[in-house]
Amino acid sequence: MKALNFRRSTYCHTGSCVEVAPMTDGRIAVRDSKNPAIEPMAFSRDEWIAFVRGVQDNQFNFDMPVQ
Repeated sequence: MKALNFRRSTYCHTGSCVEVAPMTDGRIAVRDSKNPAIEPMAFSRDEWIAFVRGVQDNQFNFDMPVQ
């Protein structure tokens, strides 16, 4: 397997970030920057686009109860 070129958001300043990389078969690999040795998850291009659009549309801003 060819080494993947992972990158993270420019908003990541803590080192605890999600990293993404395009794969040669068109899928998108996603991993946790704190655990790069763990095999990344892979999503189809359509799944990745749907996720990004969901983030942009605030579909994942759940109201969390205060503890």
